[in-house]
Amino acid sequence: MSFHKTLKKMASINITLRSKPNKKNEFPVILRIVKDRKSKLISLGMLCEKEDWDSKKNEFKKTYANASQRNRVLLKLQEKALKIIDEFALDDIDFTLNQFETKFRGRKSSSVTVSEFWKEKINDFIKAGRIGNSKPYKDTYNSFFKFHKNKNIVFREVTPAFLDKYETFLRSNNNSNGGIGIKMRTIRALYNYAIKSGIVDEKYYPFKIYKISKFKAKGVKKALIRDEMKLMEAVDTQKYPHLINTKNYLVFSYYMGGMNFVDMMKLKWDNIQGDRIQYIRSKTKGKFTVKMLEPVKQIIAYYKAQNRPTKYVFPILLKEDLSPVQIDNRKHKTLRRFNKQLKEIAEIQGLEQNVTSYVIRHSFATNLKFAGISTDVIGKSMGHADVSITQAYLKEFKDDIIDDAMSKLLEEPILRYAS
Repeated sequence: MSFHKTLKKMASINITLRSKPNKKNEFPVILRIVKDRKSKLISLGMLCEKEDWDSKKNEFKKTYANASQRNRVLLKLQEKALKIIDEFALDDIDFTLNQFETKFRGRKSSSVTVSEFWKEKINDFIKAGRIGNSKPYKDTYNSFFKFHKNKNIVFREVTPAFLDKYETFLRSNNNSNGGIGIKMRTIRALYNYAIKSGIVDEKYYPFKIYKISKFKAKGVKKALIRDEMKLMEAVDTQKYPHLINTKNYLVFSYYMGGMNFVDMMKLKWDNIQGDRIQYIRSKTKGKFTVKMLEPVKQIIAYYKAQNRPTKYVFPILLKEDLSPVQIDNRKHKTLRRFNKQLKEIAEIQGLEQNVTSYVIRHSFATNLKFAGISTDVIGKSMGHADVSITQAYLKEFKDDIIDDAMSKLLEEPILRYAS
């Protein structure tokens, strides 16, 4: 029988002998797992002399005492290893070699520290190019261990009482409810990963008692009414030429269904198909096809005339083949400038509102609502729950229904705005 199995894009395992013998000239039988070009050797607690090992079949020869019984043990260990890899795949966990060893050996949760597992998770995000996901994990890690100095803490020690004390620490350092909520949700996600990875038993899960729902932001998020949006659109870029891109981005985002800044940044010329723009939203992976309204067509024509040698529509990602880290850094730098200049435009136009990229996105939903468009259609056009509706209950609408709804942005509202 063969004790070698390769799982595509996951890992390979192989039961073999260690290369060096012990003092008695016996070779330890090991399981070698290889993933991402890195390997780990796990001793299986058996010894074998070289002449009693079949290196082609990777099993004990008949000359070895109790060879049949030992080979059955090896087969069970192989099946156990493959089952662990399959479970990681089913749970969509990009596991590390240490995580695999933990589940294979059945080590107790006390043997894996929160710090060790946390760092591995951050590295997993970075290796996968998910830089944005890694940042809250990094920030929360630094905050967590500023509060709790001992990095040998294990998951079962993160109790509801522990989280209460951490919350008190955060409040004493002037963290807002929103900031505390982000950190606690990050810890909760990490704990769930640890349970799935076999690091800690579910019975220790502290979030059955410690509730994060209390950190939900209260109050209505602000948005610009239609007249205020018109003022933002009307900023004189001949007088303020440094604001031309920011004006274009805000107009484009608004008339493209409140398109997220990241999706604008990554938008390519290939996404433009006739009079529609087709793209996949980075956050939700939802597919969108949006008809271009006249303001959008004018902006597209403006950037098309620049004839830049990149595949991107907007002058944000200026080079090809940027690494995930470079793209993330560029996003933060440009988004910071975008939000700063949105405030500048608001001030120039006499608006007291604190305008941000999110406010522009939320304004799209608000103005459609006051134009008499149903919440279902708004939710479908945005692919998000900004208007108090969940994606699970959204109906399917044909493109022409959404197109007609978005054209209302160019018309006057049929309802009065709330003050």
